[in-house]
Amino acid sequence: MSVVTQGPITGLLDSATVQAIADDVWTSLVGDGEVLVPLPVPAPETTVSAWVRITGTWRGAVVVTCEEQTARALTECLLRARPPAVLEPEDVDDALGELANVLGGNVKAALPGPSTLGLPETGPIPPAIRPDDLCRVDAQWRGQSLTITVQGAEATLHTELNEVQL
Repeated sequence: MSVVTQGPITGLLDSATVQAIADDVWTSLVGDGEVLVPLPVPAPETTVSAWVRITGTWRGAVVVTCEEQTARALTECLLRARPPAVLEPEDVDDALGELANVLGGNVKAALPGPSTLGLPETGPIPPAIRPDDLCRVDAQWRGQSLTITVQGAEATLHTELNEVQL
């Protein structure tokens, strides 16, 4: 059995790179006049998250986490809706998932080697397995807390390939 290890994400990209990716995505998806400010504000008690998994030389996920109210406002921006828009919960999941998907695609492009991007998922924040395999950008948008993390995946056993990937 051969062991394939992956180095931590911090050896491949830093928070400044993730912030630059987020800035570009914010301008194109959320709007020209919208700014993601890299100043942390206290995290809300109740959050929603969306993420996409990256599989390749580095394995992990790109996660977007914010308060539900912030996710609704982002949805209005992405859909170019004017308040009081009627937003269904699936609209918010889809919009937050699309934001995670575009961020994930840009992070994937910045990583070495071939890799694939999974489909967007929503739900409770996936746990970060290794503190050294985490790149985090705490920011605010319209004064509300928003966090983008690029975090490694837990070790999995691939019996078809007869190898352990960490």
